[in-house]
Amino acid sequence: MAEQRESIVRAVGLTKVFRDFWGRPKAKAVNDISFTIEPGEVIGLLGPNGSGKSTTVKMLLGLLYPTGGILNVLGRSPRAVETKREIGYLPEESYLYKYLTAEETLDFFGSLFNLSRADRKKRIDQLLDMVGMAHARRRRVGEYSKGMARRIGLAQAMINDPEFLILDEPTSGLDPLGCKEVKDLILTLKARGKTVLITSHLLSDIEDVCDRVIILYGGKVRAMGGLGELLTVSDENRIVTPALPQAAMNEVLKILRENLHGEEFTVDHPRRTLEEFFLDVITKAKSDNIETAGVSGGGKIAEYLSKGDEKSAVLESLVQEIKPPPPREPAEPLPEQKGETVDRKLEQLTEEPKSAAPEPETPQAKPDEKLKEADAKLNDILGNRK
Repeated sequence: MAEQRESIVRAVGLTKVFRDFWGRPKAKAVNDISFTIEPGEVIGLLGPNGSGKSTTVKMLLGLLYPTGGILNVLGRSPRAVETKREIGYLPEESYLYKYLTAEETLDFFGSLFNLSRADRKKRIDQLLDMVGMAHARRRRVGEYSKGMARRIGLAQAMINDPEFLILDEPTSGLDPLGCKEVKDLILTLKARGKTVLITSHLLSDIEDVCDRVIILYGGKVRAMGGLGELLTVSDENRIVTPALPQAAMNEVLKILRENLHGEEFTVDHPRRTLEEFFLDVITKAKSDNIETAGVSGGGKIAEYLSKGDEKSAVLESLVQEIKPPPPREPAEPLPEQKGETVDRKLEQLTEEPKSAAPEPETPQAKPDEKLKEADAKLNDILGNRK
C-alpha cells in the first residue's frame, strides 16, 4: 500500500482575536475555522476585504500566533525554522530594497537559504529569464514599475524551490501576458507535486488553476469544496457542436421546442475570453518581431522548478549544518603576517601529494650530521666559557 503523505496544512478550530491596549477583545478576525490542504493541491482562499484572509495567511507564516485552535504547517509549528525553509511567500505588496538591482535582490534572498554561490547564480539566471526580466537585471528595483517589481517578487518567492508556496494577489499589477505566465507556472508546480495557496480578488484566475476554494466571510468558512461540485448548475444542460447546416439546425430547434413545451432557450455561438483574444494579438505581434521597450514575455519555466524528485539546495544546507565547514584562511592577511603567509603558500605549491611518486631528493644534510654539528658548536661554546 502506498504511503500516505501528511497534510501540508491542518487547521482545527483556528481562532484569532485582536485586543486593545487593556486586553479587551476588539475584533475576532478568524472565528473557529477548520480546513486541510493536501500535498499537490492548488487552493484558493477567497473572501471580501476584512473577511480574515490576510490574518489566516499570517498565521500560516508564523507571523501571528493563534488565539485558539490547532495549526500545523508541513507537520510542524508555523514558527519552526525548518518550516520556514520550505515555504515561499509573495506578499500583496512587493517589499524590495529599492537600491539593489534585480540580480542583487535575488542573490540576497538566496543567501538567506544558505544556497551556494554557484546555485544562486544558476537559479537567478533561470528565474530572471522565466519572469521576463533578464534584460533589466542590473537596473535598481526602485526604478521598476509596479508590474516589473511584482515579477521580481515572484522570482524571490521561488528562489528556495519551496514545498509550499503562498501567493497573495500574485497577478496584482501584471499585464494579461504576465497573468498567463503566472498561471502556467502554478500548473507546472502542481505537476511537480508542490502545494500552492492563492488569495485573489480576480476570480477568473482562481477558476483557471485551483482545485478547491475556501470562501471566508466574517472570519468564518462559508463555503468550501472543489470547483466542479460548487460551480456545476445541475438543472440546466449545454450542448456544444460544430457548425451545423441550416436544415439540421432547424430540425434541432424543432425538437427543442417540442420537448421544452414553450420554455425559453437560447442558441448562440461560443465566445473566446478576452484574455484568449488578447494573448493571440500579443503572440502575433511578437512573431512579427515588433520591438517594445516594456516587459518582454517570460521565458521557459526555470529548470530547477520543473524537475521532479530533485533534492532542493535547502535540504543540502540542513545537512551542512550537521557537518561543520572547514576553517577558512583570511582573504587578506594582516600586514605583519603577509610575509609568513606568502612563505606558507609557496610551501603549499611546492608540496607534492602523498600518493605521488617520490622524486629524487636534492643533497641535504642528514639528521645525524646535523646533530654532530650542533654538538660541536655546543662544545665550542662550553670550552670558551671554561
